[in-house]
Amino acid sequence: MSQAETLLAGNLSDQREGLDRGDISASELIDASLARIAACEDLAAVVSTRDTAARAEAEAASKRIAEGKPLSALDGVPILLKDNIVQAGEPATCASRILENFVSPYDAGVTEKLKVAGAVIVGRTNMDEFAMGSSTENSIHGPSHNPWDTTRACGGSSGGSAAAVAAGLVPLALGSDTGGSIRQPASFCGVVGLKPTYGRISRWGLVAFASSLDQIGPFGRTIKDCATIFDTIAGHDERDSTSVPESIPALGGSIDGNVEGLTIGLPREYFVEEGVDHGVLARVREAVAELEDAGARVDEVSLPHTEYTIATYYLIATAEASSNLARFDGVRYGRRADKAQDLADLYQRSRSEGFGAEVKRRILLGTYVLSAGYYDAYYAKAQRVRTLIRRDFDAAFANCDLILTPTAPETAFSLGAKVGDPLSMYLSDVYTVSANLAGLPALSMPCGQSKGMPVGLQLIGKPLDEATILRAGHAFEMRTPHHLEHPPVFFRSESSS
Repeated sequence: MSQAETLLAGNLSDQREGLDRGDISASELIDASLARIAACEDLAAVVSTRDTAARAEAEAASKRIAEGKPLSALDGVPILLKDNIVQAGEPATCASRILENFVSPYDAGVTEKLKVAGAVIVGRTNMDEFAMGSSTENSIHGPSHNPWDTTRACGGSSGGSAAAVAAGLVPLALGSDTGGSIRQPASFCGVVGLKPTYGRISRWGLVAFASSLDQIGPFGRTIKDCATIFDTIAGHDERDSTSVPESIPALGGSIDGNVEGLTIGLPREYFVEEGVDHGVLARVREAVAELEDAGARVDEVSLPHTEYTIATYYLIATAEASSNLARFDGVRYGRRADKAQDLADLYQRSRSEGFGAEVKRRILLGTYVLSAGYYDAYYAKAQRVRTLIRRDFDAAFANCDLILTPTAPETAFSLGAKVGDPLSMYLSDVYTVSANLAGLPALSMPCGQSKGMPVGLQLIGKPLDEATILRAGHAFEMRTPHHLEHPPVFFRSESSS
């Protein structure tokens, strides 16, 4: 590897030190990132790059840093955006034919903050269409491949972002999480992924799937990397009516590697043998023992409505998707069908041509549960169960500081294995959807491997308490080598591609 590639392969702290010492310029770092994206094109993790614009921004960052005036810890650092987070003048396809020629006229709230911080957005990552999926196979760009084994899925719907960080294309990427779409791919690809408390990060400029569940969050190689980007993009945004108005203290000071005095709750409903890979449970239990050795206390807790979470999630999420995706009608923007006979025909043709099978499935389900005669039986009842799920967490948190679970019931499955079985695919998110229904912060981090593939450890926190789960995650990270393990693709260089 070249010096630039070596530094790019490190974590954010390594890159910041290298940039500030002058070991490498931001321009060289961005060039290395773009070269690695090209060298790893077969992963299909990145769907578009901003080569000319990114190099110009890197040159400006190089001048600031050389003058000793970096804008932030992210100044001059490459980052990727999931393709449902908009940036002015750039495409935002959401991996859908209905938006394949769309170019955004404005920046998302998080995009604005990254620009102010000097981060260099080098491109956009692959995803499941409109964030609906758990494998990044529902995409007009084709499936993304897991860097650990390219015959396997990288998870979804933010699979491209997770694969890009795991493969060393960038140190950081943004994704969105509606029911596990950051945490499950982070688990499959062996990186850290954080879903903040609902409302902590502005959804302005995030193409909506299910508005009461969607949340933007970061991927990184370490807990501190994710904390740094969280500090940069979090905060109130008056353009997002669900944005939390409370001020957010910087999280860096809370990440001290100390878990003395913390009580970790283990929900008995999540630690059952049936339907869970034995290797996954073994690695998670080893992580529990490691945190106990570090000084944490572990208690069993109960989340009794866990069995209803998948059904509740897919009623609420599809209902909201049906409403949100009604705007794609072939009239205002996006795909417009040719030779339509009348307005109704235009709607039908545009949507039939533009949406893929999984999106159509969810729109149909959501429209059904919102229809007259079924609203109370399905959608209204699901909302009441959602309240019970949130109360389960409130009761559990009365006895613990955070909750620990597996992130996913298995490691990455083979590409194509679940495409024809939607229920099996939906169950991939059985451990993650509850945090979205309850609006809680949660992260996934690597805790070892099962049969050569990464296993994810999930930490769920109290509302607005990202600090505690990051603190516990960092303590585990400091005592174990798992965050230092990388897939073979990580060491692929431009010269060897």
